[in-house]
Amino acid sequence: MRATAYLVLLASLFLWAGNWIVARAVRDDISPAIATMARQLIVISLLLPFCFISLKKQIATLQRHQWRVLAALGFFGGGVHLSLQWLGLHYTTATSGTLYLSISPIFILLLAGPLLGEPIGPRQWLGVAVSFFGVLLIGTQGNLEQITFNIGDALALVSMLMWGAYTVFLRLRHDRLETPEFLVVLCMFGLVFNSPWVAFEYFHGMKPGLTPTGAIAVFYSAVGSMLLAYAGWNYAVMRLGAARAGVTMHLMPVFGVVLAALFLGEYPLWFHFAGIALILAGVVLSSSRASAAASSR
Repeated sequence: MRATAYLVLLASLFLWAGNWIVARAVRDDISPAIATMARQLIVISLLLPFCFISLKKQIATLQRHQWRVLAALGFFGGGVHLSLQWLGLHYTTATSGTLYLSISPIFILLLAGPLLGEPIGPRQWLGVAVSFFGVLLIGTQGNLEQITFNIGDALALVSMLMWGAYTVFLRLRHDRLETPEFLVVLCMFGLVFNSPWVAFEYFHGMKPGLTPTGAIAVFYSAVGSMLLAYAGWNYAVMRLGAARAGVTMHLMPVFGVVLAALFLGEYPLWFHFAGIALILAGVVLSSSRASAAASSR
């Protein structure tokens, strides 16, 4: 069971890393919020025919506090953070964007402690620090005295903060929604919270202007990043815990650097390899501490 959860988790991380590459490649083909809305509508249209009847029954049984948790999940993980990702990639590279994914475990650890009571030990923090140093090494291209930070980097960090909150709120779910039903509700809430941004883009002339390549990218993002990866992440978090699943997000920069080299021509240099080695070392440290803490409960 645990091995299956880790395999599903790794597949989800790989799909998400690919989403950053795709978003960077088609950034001029469609505006961020409209792209996110299109992805949400695709997911809803694919799932709703199969779960409409059961979803209707489940919605009638939801209590107020369950609606609050679902609304929080829709806000933090249903759409706005995806728009922030795609907007940020107008100003920073895909490699840089995926590197900031390693910041999310820090947010998860900070939130999981007070909200979930998940223990955070010294070795776990050491693992996060080692991984963060690897990210810093790559981000500065081996020159630690020269740290660049632009609006794209800031948007990526805000997106990861929201994702950390989403991951923690997942553990607060007490509804009986199955995964397809939950994803439909998540995307519907995402549409609501993302609608002001969509309206802003539309009335300011940011029309889709979607090319065939852009359409394929949006479909991949909907099916791969939102449908399959979300389902896999939810599965893993519910079985492994927020902290243990969160530390594995350090692997996403590894996937991102490789994919960026293959598809965007951003070839890794010595500091990429050194940084990846540090990231992996940090994952081992953090995961072993998280596993020990989880097994003690």
